[in-house]
Amino acid sequence: MKEKLVANLQIALQAVIANKLRSLLTALGIIFGVAAVIAMLAIGNGAQQEILDQIKLVGVNNIVIEPIIEQKEEKLEEAGSGKDKGKFTPGLTLDDAESIAEIVPGISAISPEIVKDTYVVKDGIRRSAKLVGVEPSYFNLSNFDLSQGKGFNEEQLKKGLPVCIIGKSIKTRFFSKEDPIGKYIKCGPHWLQVIGVLEERLVSQKNIESLGIRDYNMDVYTPLKTMLIRYENRALVTQSMLQKAASNNGEDKTQNTKPSNYHQLDRLVVQVSETEKINATVEVIANMLNRRHYGVVDFQVTVPELLLKQQQRTKNIFNIVLGAIAGISLVVGGIGIMNIMLASVMERIKEIGLRLAIGAKKADIIMQFMFEAVMISITGGVVGVILGVSIAILISSVAEIPTIISFSSIVISFGVAATVGLIFGITPARRAASQDPITSLRYE
Repeated sequence: MKEKLVANLQIALQAVIANKLRSLLTALGIIFGVAAVIAMLAIGNGAQQEILDQIKLVGVNNIVIEPIIEQKEEKLEEAGSGKDKGKFTPGLTLDDAESIAEIVPGISAISPEIVKDTYVVKDGIRRSAKLVGVEPSYFNLSNFDLSQGKGFNEEQLKKGLPVCIIGKSIKTRFFSKEDPIGKYIKCGPHWLQVIGVLEERLVSQKNIESLGIRDYNMDVYTPLKTMLIRYENRALVTQSMLQKAASNNGEDKTQNTKPSNYHQLDRLVVQVSETEKINATVEVIANMLNRRHYGVVDFQVTVPELLLKQQQRTKNIFNIVLGAIAGISLVVGGIGIMNIMLASVMERIKEIGLRLAIGAKKADIIMQFMFEAVMISITGGVVGVILGVSIAILISSVAEIPTIISFSSIVISFGVAATVGLIFGITPARRAASQDPITSLRYE
């Protein structure tokens, strides 16, 4: 039995080699089908990983509340009506954060933030940066880890001490040759002591634009109370604010002046304990803030994870469509194999009749043509794998689309190629074996 298999395999191999061009053309459908499957799955895996990375950046189950400084929505009123004009709103404040934490159920963590554009100065070098006032929960919600030092302690948080945690790029720029822990760096008008350094967070420009996030490596983090005491507290009415209001009194209000930011907080992140409760929690928070702000909608509530998951579903549908198209090309390739093999049977009727006449069995003829079909499919599959991997790498480098080539996609596409050759090689093989030896020898 083993000798018969080897002999039929040799005959099939000789037939394939003797008709190189025809074998290549027969395998083209399989080659392009396998290449398309691998390339499409690589693009899909890359998109999937990109979404997961973005979700990691914005955090899991997070609700983001941001202030609206300039109102764009207007309501037409009857002439002479002054109703609802000049409504007072305190803006987004720490009181809002405390109320959400106390009243809204299912909240696992809450992180208020104040962001201030400033300059970092050390040893005669000045660099623009963001000074961010935060609480310890910020680092947990944003999946930040310290590479050096330690986080803020209770005394620093309560007293608003001048301490900070710096991003990796700040360390590289200002402390390239020394350990920054315990050293001082000037942020705006104040000197802050460095107590920790964050691990580097790689953020692409695309993610910065699409998610509305910053380059965290260039941030300086200080306790929220330090920011409010030593830098800025927009919830307080200051002498300068009163003078500005007095100077603007009686001026033409139609002048195009830039509105001032009256919100105490620049961002408020709320983490929900259960994913299923996110939508309900968003509605409760929005209604609660609407009442606290006296009906003035000067805030917006978003759920980045839900937006990303919606984007992920859209990409998954797109990937399924592309995969189906690639799969169709494999089927077309299989049909091509069957057609060419049927034509090959007609060309080699005399050879088939001769083999049957000298003692070959129908099983031998079936085996020979099956081996030919599978051999063409496997060869096409190998070439298709190489082509598909090359296309995926080319797409990643030229089009800057992330691609991830998985071993499973190679195995699946290669296995499908071999199966297609086996299935579509059955009909030609059975037709060859059904030939009458005497009729075949007389065939012209």
